[in-house]
This record gives sequence, C-alpha cells and structure tokens, in this order.
Amino acid sequence: MIMPRGSQLLLPANPVFIVASLLAALAVDMVPVGRVPAMPDVLAIVLVFWGVHQPRRVGVGWAFLFGLLVDVHHGALLGQHALAYSALSFGAIALHRRLPWFGPVAQAAQVFPLFAAAHALSLIVRLIVGGMWPGWSMLLAPVIEALLWPLATVLLLAPQRRAPDPDENRPL
Repeated sequence: MIMPRGSQLLLPANPVFIVASLLAALAVDMVPVGRVPAMPDVLAIVLVFWGVHQPRRVGVGWAFLFGLLVDVHHGALLGQHALAYSALSFGAIALHRRLPWFGPVAQAAQVFPLFAAAHALSLIVRLIVGGMWPGWSMLLAPVIEALLWPLATVLLLAPQRRAPDPDENRPL
C-alpha cells in the first residue's frame, strides 16, 4: 500500500497494548454513572479504532465477546450490545482500507454513521422486547463518539509513533 504523502511510518501495534486499551475502555464503560442516554460508548470507539487499524487482531468475535460482557454488566437483554458491537466491528472492518487515507476529522465524519447505526440497532432490540424509550438525548451519543474519534486516534496511535533508534545505515 502506498502511504499518503506526509504520513509517518508507524511501528507495529503491540498486542498487549491492544488488549490493555480494550480492557481500559471496558472499565470506563463499567463505571457506574447512572443511566445517562447521551453517554458515549468508549468501548465502541476503541473497537472501531482497532477494527480499522488491526482488523486481523480485533474482529467481530472480540466485539461479540465484549458485547456480552457489557450486556451482563448493564443487566441488558443478553445479546443486545453483542449484536450492536458485532455490526459495528463488521462496518469498521469494511472501512479499514479507505479510512486511513483521510485525516482524523474526515474519519470522524465517516465513522459517525457506524456509531449511529449501532445505537439504532441497540435501541430497536430494546424496544422490540418491551423496553422504554430512553429519550431524545440518546441521539447525542453517536455525535459525541464521532467527536471523540480524533482524540482516540491520537491516543491509540501514540505508541506506534515512537521514533525508532537512530541509525546512519537505515534510511527509514
């Protein structure tokens, strides 16, 4: 793949960092802040990020597993978040070749429909089984997640942007 002009050559992603970032996002989602419909889903952001940047390591299976964990923790219908995260991860993997060519703000505009579709899917499942309407403020969650995308990109790519050891014999 030809790299975009001006972009930095990244080091390989450390699998330990990938797992640690997913577990940290899961921990942030499990913080008891009450039922706030506009609360952004940090785990969804991290799953989409690694689905775009490391689709062979973080795929639909990991998204399904983390979705089950979130369902159990929130006491939601078992499979509600698992279905939404799986669809979200599938969409991220579908975008993984196109998305890195854009800047972080343009990427945020392209992942916004993924976040909106995941929240809509979760809401539809909740309403089908007789759940309550969470209110119109839940429409803010995908917007906030898309606005957090550039920050997530900077934070999660930071370990890969380390400068390699300087060497006169190695031009890269």
